[in-house]
Amino acid sequence: MMTWENRKISNAAGDTGLWAKLLNLARTGTPVCTHSGKVEHGDIFVALPGTRVDGAEYIPQALERGAAYVVTRHVPQGLLDVREKIVIHPNPAQALGVLAGAYFGTEALRARVIGITGTNGKTTTTYLLEHLLTGNGFKVGVIGTVNYRWGGKEYPADMTTPDCLRLHHLLAQMDKDGVDWICMEVSSHALDQDRVAGICFDYAVFTNLTQDHLDYHLNLENYFQAKAKLFTPKQNRKPKAIINGDDKFGQRLKKTALDPLCYGLGEDNDLIAASVIESRQGLRLECKFHNKQWSMSSSLVGRFNAFNLLAALGVGLKLGMGEMELKVLEDFQGVPGRLQRVGNKKGLNIFVDYAHTPDALENVCKTLKNIDFDRFIVLFGCGGNRDKAKRPLMGQAVARYADLAIITSDNPRNEEPEAIIKDILPGIKGRVEIEIEPDRKKAIKLAISRMEKGDVLLIAGKGHEDYQEIKGKKIPFHDVRVVEEIIDAFDY
Repeated sequence: MMTWENRKISNAAGDTGLWAKLLNLARTGTPVCTHSGKVEHGDIFVALPGTRVDGAEYIPQALERGAAYVVTRHVPQGLLDVREKIVIHPNPAQALGVLAGAYFGTEALRARVIGITGTNGKTTTTYLLEHLLTGNGFKVGVIGTVNYRWGGKEYPADMTTPDCLRLHHLLAQMDKDGVDWICMEVSSHALDQDRVAGICFDYAVFTNLTQDHLDYHLNLENYFQAKAKLFTPKQNRKPKAIINGDDKFGQRLKKTALDPLCYGLGEDNDLIAASVIESRQGLRLECKFHNKQWSMSSSLVGRFNAFNLLAALGVGLKLGMGEMELKVLEDFQGVPGRLQRVGNKKGLNIFVDYAHTPDALENVCKTLKNIDFDRFIVLFGCGGNRDKAKRPLMGQAVARYADLAIITSDNPRNEEPEAIIKDILPGIKGRVEIEIEPDRKKAIKLAISRMEKGDVLLIAGKGHEDYQEIKGKKIPFHDVRVVEEIIDAFDY
């Protein structure tokens, strides 16, 4: 099958071979740019069609600043006199990925790449894979929600999957520094916007799919189709698939994926957790893979983490690892902000978790409710300027398990916190005792003041994040540090 990157692409003047020229220019050091205001003389400018603004509107500015060539979906009126500089392409975002691969050298990446996608579990699975591979002697790089890191270097993550140019730059730096494996969280937004264009994934992991991001995707089918793009061939290569076979969308995906290894609790999977034992200490799994059986213990709490462990085990098995190599996962101590226990001098049982979807909140609530605590207190909110339909569902998830619910702010962004709380209330009001406190710090203090020794408190929604986004500003705020500060100041 011929793909666009190995066809000759014509420009507006009918010239041919210009695309090959652009690739050679990029390979020999000509920068590629998507921001017209940052174009310098001789650059290649790619006009990306965005959700709000079409980059083609900025072609005149890019040319004025000295762009040598422009890649665009269409030529704006009045630019026919410079058409010899313009390459027309139906998808400039894909073109950007191939040009970035040429410029940064990632078209010939030595490191192998594992992409992890799904609604929940991406971050934990990525950390587990990093631990598994590092524990078996490999150098590993990670790109994900918490940060971007490899070989002692660490950079804050402004988004789960960065923009295309930064992503290729990160991959190139990792490859240069001798990284063997790159574990990357791949968001549905990134897939839909072709931010991972030009990257060939060696392995692709699908964790699950539940309601989230419908403000962007509009419906679950669109959301699934975006996720499924991770499993499609890139440059005639198709990634080997590791799929949650218990998920209904995973069952659809395995029909088209390459040689899928399916994991789950159901007997029709390749890798099965025949039994899962939960306790305050963590999990014990009895694993089966074809004719092999073995036990695995983990300090991770919660049945949903059994699936994250199975995903990592599935990748290890695909790589040919045996029981001893896989046992490395037993030493894994957890992920910041993912059911993270907050140690404190008062001996209170307090957990912080990133759960911000109905399904994730349901899973973590169910986990803590099933452990033998006296009372279960949940503090949560919902993000502003995001899918409003999930707000009452978040309330329902908490109502099913909590003895006391404290509703507060998450990242209200440009919405009023009280309006967000009002949207949550239909799912929870009248079903459980509730307290409302829009100020998150005051809400955490209130929750801790209501605790007794045998209780457990879940602070949900923000996890590892160290800020609150309010009215266009990021205000420093970290749930774990706030808990520690409050407990230190408490007069018991």
